[in-house]
Amino acid sequence: MKGHARHQRRWASDTVPDKLVMSSPGTESDSAEEYVEVTIDLQDDDTIVLRSVEPAAKGINIEDGHGSPTVKRTSSNSLRQFSQELKAEAVAKAKQFSHELRKFSWSHGHGSRGLSASTSSSAQNGAAGSGFDSALAARALRKQRAQLDRTRSGAQKALRGLRFISNSKTNGVDAWNEVQNNFDKLSKEGFLYRADFAQCIGMRDSKEFALELFDALSRRRRLKVEKISKDELYEYWSQITDESFDSRLQIFFDMVDKNEDGRITEEEVKEIIMLSASANKLSRLKEQAEEYAALIMEELDPERLGYIELWQLETLLLQKDTYLNYSQALSYTSQALSQNLQGLRKKSRIRRISTALLYYLQENWRRVWVLTLWILIMMGLFTWKFFEYRDKDAFQVMGYCLLTAKGAAETLKFNMAIILLPVCRNTITRLRSTKLGFFVPFDDNINFHKTIAAAIVVGVLLHAGNHLACDFPRLIHSTEKEYDHFLIHDFTKHKPTYWDLVKGPEGVTGILMVICMVIAFTLATHWFRRNQVKLPKPFDRLTGFNAFWYSHHLFVIVYILFIIHGFFLYLVHRWYKKTTWMYLAVPVFLYAGERTLRFFRSGLSTVRLLKVAIYPGNVLTLQMSKPPQFRYKSGQYMFVQCPAVSPFEWHPFSITSAPGDDYLSVHIRQLGDWTQELKRVFSEACEPPVAGKSGLLRADESTKKSLPKLLIDGPYGAPAQDYRNYDVLLLVGLGIGATPFISILKDLLNNIVKHEEQEDLASDLSRTSDTSVGGSDSKHNGISPKRKKPLKTTNAYFYWVTREQGSFDWFKGVMNEIAELDQRRVIEMHNYLTSVYEEGDARSALITMVQALNHAKNGVDIVSGTRVRTHFARPNWKKVLSKLSSKHCNARIGVFYCGAPVLAKEISKLCYDFNQKGSTKFEFHKEHF
Repeated sequence: MKGHARHQRRWASDTVPDKLVMSSPGTESDSAEEYVEVTIDLQDDDTIVLRSVEPAAKGINIEDGHGSPTVKRTSSNSLRQFSQELKAEAVAKAKQFSHELRKFSWSHGHGSRGLSASTSSSAQNGAAGSGFDSALAARALRKQRAQLDRTRSGAQKALRGLRFISNSKTNGVDAWNEVQNNFDKLSKEGFLYRADFAQCIGMRDSKEFALELFDALSRRRRLKVEKISKDELYEYWSQITDESFDSRLQIFFDMVDKNEDGRITEEEVKEIIMLSASANKLSRLKEQAEEYAALIMEELDPERLGYIELWQLETLLLQKDTYLNYSQALSYTSQALSQNLQGLRKKSRIRRISTALLYYLQENWRRVWVLTLWILIMMGLFTWKFFEYRDKDAFQVMGYCLLTAKGAAETLKFNMAIILLPVCRNTITRLRSTKLGFFVPFDDNINFHKTIAAAIVVGVLLHAGNHLACDFPRLIHSTEKEYDHFLIHDFTKHKPTYWDLVKGPEGVTGILMVICMVIAFTLATHWFRRNQVKLPKPFDRLTGFNAFWYSHHLFVIVYILFIIHGFFLYLVHRWYKKTTWMYLAVPVFLYAGERTLRFFRSGLSTVRLLKVAIYPGNVLTLQMSKPPQFRYKSGQYMFVQCPAVSPFEWHPFSITSAPGDDYLSVHIRQLGDWTQELKRVFSEACEPPVAGKSGLLRADESTKKSLPKLLIDGPYGAPAQDYRNYDVLLLVGLGIGATPFISILKDLLNNIVKHEEQEDLASDLSRTSDTSVGGSDSKHNGISPKRKKPLKTTNAYFYWVTREQGSFDWFKGVMNEIAELDQRRVIEMHNYLTSVYEEGDARSALITMVQALNHAKNGVDIVSGTRVRTHFARPNWKKVLSKLSSKHCNARIGVFYCGAPVLAKEISKLCYDFNQKGSTKFEFHKEHF
C-alpha cells in the first residue's frame, strides 16, 4: 500500500508517480491472469480514499509468504468481485493513460529535434511553442489522473455536496408547491422578475448569490432575461435541485464562467469568492479575496496557463478532505458500532422505566436527598403547627383556615431563613472544596434559591389568603357568645371589625411585605431581567438587570417587616413562642458577615488596569493587576464593580486568565444596561488600535487618558473548577460562554507539560544515578526522586460555537498559544461559525475549499485567523459524543457547558443516552451565576 505523508500531501492529480507500472498491450492480451496495483490512502476516520488503480507489473509473487510486492489470496467472494471490477476498469484507463504518455514523450522529443535544426529566431518561437505544448500535455496528464481518482473511492461523500437548496427544502413535490405559492404571491402579470427570484426559491438571505444563479441558468438558454414564466421557473428549479453532482457542478462552474468560454480566470475566481463571502456574512474574507484567488490558481494551475477548467474545480472539491486530516483526531471503532446496536435492542417497558429511574438517581442523588430533606422539614413544621393550633380555642371559631394559615406561616419562617444561605457565596466556595461537597450540590445554589422563592410564594398565598379570605371573615361574623368564650383572651374586649384586623401592626406589615415581594419576584423573572418585556417609556426602566438588582434589595425592608410581623402575632403572647427571630438569627448574621467581608475585601483588592480592548461583537476585555492575596482556580469567577457606572452594582464574570498568569482578565459582552454603560465609559478612555493589533479600541498604562477605577471581589466557586476530577474533558461554550473554559485550557496545558517535564527530569536523574553507582551496590538500585501524583486529566476537547466571525478575535492569542505549545496534542479545539452555510451547500463550497487549501499551505484558518480550523453550521453533538465514547473507553468524561439553556437540555439528554449504551460515562455540568 502506498501512503502519503500526513502534512506533505499533494493531490494525486497534481503529481506524476515516480514509477509507472504497466503491461504492454501484447502481454495484457496473452496473460492468463491479470493483476491490479491499487494505491489507497487510509484516512484517520477509517475511510479509504482510492488514489490510483493500475495494472501490476508481470511476475509479482502471488503466495502467502513474503515478497515484494505480495498479494494475499482470499476466499471472500465480495473481495474477489471488487478486484475483478477494479481490474477491468484499470486496464482500460491504463491503456488510455499509456497512449497519452507516449504522445507526450513523442511530442517532447520531436520538439527537441526541431529545436536543434532551426535558426536562432525560429528556435525561440519553437521553445515557446514547445513550452506551451508541454504545459498542455502536463495538464492533460493531470486530467487523466483526476478522472481515474474519481472512478471509485471515498470521494463519493464529496460528490453528495454542492447543494443549492438545503436538505430541508428538497422534499420533491412539497418543495415545488412552496415555490409555486411564492411565485403566485410575487409574480406580476404571470412573470417572476429577476429581483424576486431569491425570495421565491427560499434564498432570501443570499440574494446576490441567487441572482448570479439566475443569470447562469439564463445563459444556459442563451438568453439574458429579466423575468421568467412559471414553466421556466420549473425548469430552473429542476436544474437547481438535480441530484446529479455533475449537473450541480456545471451550474456552479457556469456561475463563475460569465463569458462562457469554458475557462475560469483568476479575476472570475475572485468574484465568486467575494460573492460567497457576502452570502455567508464574512466581511474580512472579501477583503482578502484577491489573495485567496491567487492561492487557488497557484494550486490548480501549476502550468501557469492562466485559467482553470471544469475538471480542476471538481478536483478541488473532491480532494479538499486531504487537507483537513489534522482535524480527524477522533475515529470510530467497532465499539461505537456495538454501542449503537446496543441502543437499538428492544427492552421491556418495565426495564426501560427502571433503567431510566436508576440513571436519574445516579445523576441526581445529591439534589434528591437535599430536596427530600427540605420538603420533609416543611411538612413536619406545617403538621406541628397544624395540630398545635387545633387544640386552641380559636379553632372553634376560625376553623381549619386558621390551622392552614399558621402551618404555612411556620414554613415561611423556615424558608425566609434558608433562602439566604444559597447566596452566601464565600461560605459555599469554601464548603464545596471540603468533603461536604461530595454530598451537597453546591453548584445548584442559585437554582435552590429560586426553588425556595417559589415555596415562599406558595406559603404567602396560603398564609395571607386564609387570613384575609377565610378566618378573618369567620371571626367578625362570630356571635358575641362565641367571641367571649373562645377569642376574648386573644383579642380586645370588643370584637374587632375587618378594618381593625387589617390596619393593625400584623396586617400592615403583612401587606407591605407582600407588596415588596411581588415587586422583587416579578422583576427577577426571566422576562423582565432579560429585557424580553418591552414597556413604553418611562416604564421601560422596570426591565433589565438594574431593575432586578435594585428591587431585589427590597429584601432588607422585607426582613425588618418580617421581624415586626412576628413580634405582633395573633394568638401568641409569650415572647419565647414568637420564634421568627430564632429562625432568622443565624442566616441573617451569616449573610451580613458575608456582605461586610465583601465590602472590606473589595476595598483592599484594588487593581490597576493594565490593558483594555474592545473587540467586534461588543466584547470588552479588561486586563488588570492581580492582588497578592487573590488566589483562584481555573473555572472560577469574580464580581466586578465600576464606580463610574454604579457605586452599588456588582456583576459576576468568569476569569479568563490562568492561575499561573501574573495578571487577571475578564471578557465582558454588552448584554444589558450596566455592561453597555461600562463599554461607553471605557470607550471614552480608549484610543484607536496600533497597526497590526486586534480590537477596535485599545488602552493601556501608556494611554494619556486616565482609565476608570475598577473594584473586584472573589474568587467564587463554579462547576468548571472541578475539571481535574475527570479523565477527559468536553468543554462546550456558546458565544461569550467560552470564557470559563479559556482559563481551564491554559491551566490544563501548563500543568500537563510541566508534569511531563518533571517526569523526564526524574527519569534522567534516575539513569544518571544508576550509571554512577553501578550494578554492584544493590541498596542504591531503584532510587529516584519523589514523583508527584499523576494528573488525572489526559485530554480536553473544546467546542466553541458562535454566530459572528469577529468573535474569534476575543481569544485569538490564547488559541494560537495553545496550538503552538500543545506538542503532545493534549487539547483539541474546534471552532464553529453558525452564520456560514453548512458544508455541502454551494454558497459555502468555495469557502470550504479555500479554507482547506490555505490551512494546508500556511497553517492558518481563513475565518478565525488562528491555527484552529473553523467548522461551519452547528456541531452534530450526537456524533461528537459518539467519537469520544469510542476513543476513550471506560473513561469518566466531564461535560462542562456554558450557554443557552436549550442546548443544555439537548447535551444533557445525549449524555444520558450514551451512558445507557457503553462503559464510557459522561457527567454533565452547566455553569450558573
